[in-house]
Amino acid sequence: MLASPLQPYDVSLSHFLKSQPKQIAPIETSPREIARSWLDRFSAVLASGDASRLSTVLHQDSWWRDHVALSWDLRTLYGLPAITSFLSPIISFVNLHPLCLASDHEAYPPSVVNPLPDLNWIQSIFTFETSTGRGRGFLHLAQAEDGDWKAHMLYTALDEIKGHEEITGARRSHGGQNSSLGGSWFKRRQKTYDFTDEELNALIIGAGQAGLNLAARLQALGLSTLIVDRQTRVGDNWRSRYRTLVTYDPVTYAHMSYLPFPSDWPLYTPKDKLGDWFEAYVWLSTSVTAVSYSPSSKRWTVNLKKADGSTRTLHPSQLILATGHSGEPRVPSFIGQETFNGTIYHGSAHKDATPSLAQGKRVLVVGTGNSGHDIAQNYHEAGAKSVTMLQRSAAYVLQAEKGGHMLHVGTYDETVQFALGRNLTTAIKEAEKENLEGLEKAGFKIDFGHDGLGLFRKYMTKGGGYYIDVGYSSLITSGAIKVVRCEEGISHFSSSHIHLADGNAIAADIVVLATGYDNMRTSCRKILGDEIADHVSDVWDLDDEGELNGMWRPSGHPSGKFWYMGGNLALCRIYSKFLGLQIKAIEAGLHKV
Repeated sequence: MLASPLQPYDVSLSHFLKSQPKQIAPIETSPREIARSWLDRFSAVLASGDASRLSTVLHQDSWWRDHVALSWDLRTLYGLPAITSFLSPIISFVNLHPLCLASDHEAYPPSVVNPLPDLNWIQSIFTFETSTGRGRGFLHLAQAEDGDWKAHMLYTALDEIKGHEEITGARRSHGGQNSSLGGSWFKRRQKTYDFTDEELNALIIGAGQAGLNLAARLQALGLSTLIVDRQTRVGDNWRSRYRTLVTYDPVTYAHMSYLPFPSDWPLYTPKDKLGDWFEAYVWLSTSVTAVSYSPSSKRWTVNLKKADGSTRTLHPSQLILATGHSGEPRVPSFIGQETFNGTIYHGSAHKDATPSLAQGKRVLVVGTGNSGHDIAQNYHEAGAKSVTMLQRSAAYVLQAEKGGHMLHVGTYDETVQFALGRNLTTAIKEAEKENLEGLEKAGFKIDFGHDGLGLFRKYMTKGGGYYIDVGYSSLITSGAIKVVRCEEGISHFSSSHIHLADGNAIAADIVVLATGYDNMRTSCRKILGDEIADHVSDVWDLDDEGELNGMWRPSGHPSGKFWYMGGNLALCRIYSKFLGLQIKAIEAGLHKV
């Protein structure tokens, strides 16, 4: 499956419509002929080595997103001048040459799509080669006023490195040599698992979906890889969360690398069921005690300590932090909270609001994201006397059964979520009109993301600020859970009340701070120390091109061998491939750092 071809950054729909080439006549030629003709012209431009000729095949206002096919990084280039400038110095040695369009029997063959009322696009997947590897691309062609078809959006992604292909499919190992002479598979695996005879290529810290997906990719590329985790069981990072947690991503979107869910898997996965699905060779109950990098040996020194007190020192070439894209819990403190007679805790510590704890209690949940909603619902169902949510800033609400399905209709690629996201957000708003009006009537403030771009932009910039409604918004609209809004938030605590900056006060016995998490760099600092954290970039949010800072790409560490890996199930599966290829390129000597 292709990753997200295009996520144009910070483009309003009005600008997009103004710059978009308009369809001036009905399409009389077949989409395949149009796409084939364009691909031939594109190939000729690339073969010429003259990047200035790109103007004959790309619109002036075009986008090109690349995932490690043209450079060992994730790039989004907007506008013909930026694309030409990027490609000019590398066009000859990259040697990009398209091969063929998707056939009519494959996914996304050449076809006409209608993303906007006055625009037709020709879209198709195509395959290509470079001097380094093989990949797939996705194109959107729009007709210029002179009738010429040019690419308005283009995506290229490396699938494999020539000579270093994944050991899967037809290349899989024989596996039949299991005699006592050569050593059984178990004995060979145990020897490899102990890492006594070889130096590691990669050490991954964290055995959640991020670490497991990346480990699977690296091992398929022939790189020796070890995961360490402080938990006692693989999957405990999910099992240990609050009882009512389920994934908000549908099952079709959330598979693991090489390990699709069975056909009878539930649409939304309960946390314990997901935890049980995660199994791999991992050193569990293992903590990192010290880390350093040697520029002379170009290897890390990582000291590890197991629960039984034993220690090991490993020297991996690559070090990956895969503890989740959120860092340490963001726990605010307030004037007078030490005088409060009730209980205060952060949402990360929430397990279950049992009746014995909840009944008769007045509960205040600070925060209105996914966790805040789940915890409020948990206390309500456990019999709390009252449950109130304190909302400081507006949140985007999307119903899983309506807007959630609309997000995943058609090509899974976030295809132009940032450029056309307002159109989709508007359509979802109309489909969910009744729920949104009910929430606003109940005092819940709604927003629709930066420039009306909805969920994906919220997730990519903040990692929060939204709620995917799996049915609990009705508790707010019905009045069963109250919402209090105060932009300035909490002023101070007294013995029985939480006083807001607007002068109002809320009586409470339990206060849950569903206030989110810091940047993942805080995890780096806590686990690996200041020496490393001071030399890497912050993680998440978008850079000037619209790519995520630090995640799945160079982290900024001078060694070029420290990486962040995180995200939801789907992102971990997809981007583990691109991070795996970057690491393999370094280990194979194809990319010098």
